[in-house]
Amino acid sequence: MHDSAFSIHSRLRALPFSMTRTPAAPPKPIAPRVSDVPSLEGRFGQFGGAYVPEMLVPALRQLEEVYEKVCRDSKFWDELAALHKTFTGRPTPLYLAQRLTTHVRRTANPDMGANIWLKREDLAHTGAHKINNTLGQTLLTLKMGKKRIIAETGAGQHGVAAATAAAHFGLQCDVYMGSEDVRRQKLNVIRMKMMGARVIEVNTGSRTLKDATNEAMRDWQSSVDHTHYIIGSVVGPHPFPMIVRDFQSVMGRECMAQSLRAMGQLPNVIIACVGGGSNAAGIFYPFVDDIKVKLIGVEAGGHGPEKGKHAAPLSLGSPGILHGSLSYVLQDDAGQTADVHSCSAGLDYPGVGPEHSYWKDAGRVQYTAVTDTEALDAFTLLARTEGIIPALETSHAIAQAVKTAATMSSKEHLVINLSGRGDKDVDEAMRLLAERK
Repeated sequence: MHDSAFSIHSRLRALPFSMTRTPAAPPKPIAPRVSDVPSLEGRFGQFGGAYVPEMLVPALRQLEEVYEKVCRDSKFWDELAALHKTFTGRPTPLYLAQRLTTHVRRTANPDMGANIWLKREDLAHTGAHKINNTLGQTLLTLKMGKKRIIAETGAGQHGVAAATAAAHFGLQCDVYMGSEDVRRQKLNVIRMKMMGARVIEVNTGSRTLKDATNEAMRDWQSSVDHTHYIIGSVVGPHPFPMIVRDFQSVMGRECMAQSLRAMGQLPNVIIACVGGGSNAAGIFYPFVDDIKVKLIGVEAGGHGPEKGKHAAPLSLGSPGILHGSLSYVLQDDAGQTADVHSCSAGLDYPGVGPEHSYWKDAGRVQYTAVTDTEALDAFTLLARTEGIIPALETSHAIAQAVKTAATMSSKEHLVINLSGRGDKDVDEAMRLLAERK
């Protein structure tokens, strides 16, 4: 005999009233925060993951396990903090660029033109933010009992930072660098060699950062037992994007505390350049859950939006897999990685970190692109208004900041993450500026 609706209702009517009332609606689940990534599988929404050869899986698991342990080890973080204080020179200053601010206000409408601040990562040891990551990952290398590190580099700053950390801890260091970037970044090549690193020129493909990364990946596959690959940005297979972001987040935490002291509030806008995306991820991450703080990432617009003339995957790319991770990538109709261009060796990359792709699709970060011409103009502008020569990578963020600040109230505050200094770029910048005359 089947139960009918009538018999069910009859039994319910026999129950006390308190047991038959319509129950209160369950509390609404708390929406996940934007910062609650990656998942256990290494996913940032649909992005991320670990698309790697089977032989690398044990190394990635080992790295993840070691990192999970140190995340609960206060001694590890105390050691890293002490290194940053005595070796890196942290905290780096938050500096009010008064003359740059005045320059913007001259061109803006009355009562417009935000106060422009610089988070001075150019003053960190080695001249850029890259040391934040290499020191952390070198400590992980020691925890894993490995004696050799390898790295890829475009602008040379990550290579210099890797060589610096290796020399400090007595490890062997090999750095892969595209031959075109070796030409553009001679000073950093000399610096790496001075600290005992071997710089391996890559002459395949476009001879830039993508190709250097390919060769570093190949090396790691054959040497994984005794070598750790210190990826320089928030790219690559899980857990690298998470680890690099966490080590770079020291910038954002400092910026938050410094802003409250200097401005009496959090910044209204934070702007950073985006190649792979580590400097932007590091300064953005502590702020992503506070929607009152606008975050703007600036890609390399190169010579314009035509294929092969820029390096702006978030602005003009589509989802694809590159170097072990699903993210926005510049690719052709057949799914092959497209050629890219930028005056900046550090932004000359066809992909981007998966967390940036997640932030783009979530609408949390606004991404835009700045051309070579605009970046070179900003390079000169900061040098002449503030006496600070920025990296060409950072110059992209400065160019966007000048435009954005002009649309803001003079009572508001905008922070640029000054990710690196421009000593390495002076020759290339002067060459490019001379070509425009």
